[in-house]
Amino acid sequence: MADLETRTLPQLIGDLSSDLTGLLRKESELVRAEVSEKLAQLLKASSEIAAGAICLMVALLILLQAVVIALAKVVGAGWASLIVGVVVALVGVMLVRAGAKAASPSQLTPERSLRQVEKDAQLAKEQVT
Repeated sequence: MADLETRTLPQLIGDLSSDLTGLLRKESELVRAEVSEKLAQLLKASSEIAAGAICLMVALLILLQAVVIALAKVVGAGWASLIVGVVVALVGVMLVRAGAKAASPSQLTPERSLRQVEKDAQLAKEQVT
């Protein structure tokens, strides 16, 4: 404790500067780690979506063919194909919108790092004043 009391103002400012530099270095490492984690999460999710989409497209084509054949017995082949095509297009639009929303930048923001940086900035401000 006596050492703290005998330090001069330039020494205190130097210590504060080195502490802030170390803090910023650690925070940047945290941000890099979290961004890397989010990118890995996005890559994994994208590959799972792609694999699932391929399987679903094959199944969907087979099922739609069956629906067209069944509906053709009621309204004719041309109308059956048109009705099924429009319904599938509407479902596709809804799915694309939902996927785009899930992959929006706001979902990939490194929130923990931002909160920590805000806390550290507030702490540094309190220490200076």
